[in-house]
Amino acid sequence: MPLITFESGKLTDDMKAELIRRLTEVSAEITGIPAASFFISIRELPEENIAIGGKSVKDIKKGLGL
Repeated sequence: MPLITFESGKLTDDMKAELIRRLTEVSAEITGIPAASFFISIRELPEENIAIGGKSVKDIKKGLGL
């Protein structure tokens, strides 16, 4: 059973549903493995636990006024 893990910050329910659908669809198409065999795991991380260039995403967003 293939496993696809997607890690990101907070996502809406609609985003998660679309990711699950499209990741499964494309993976099945490319590999020829039946879509029903794919296991998708979405892990949402707090923005203070994700960093780019030495700054947390929370701080980056704050600096951008988001």
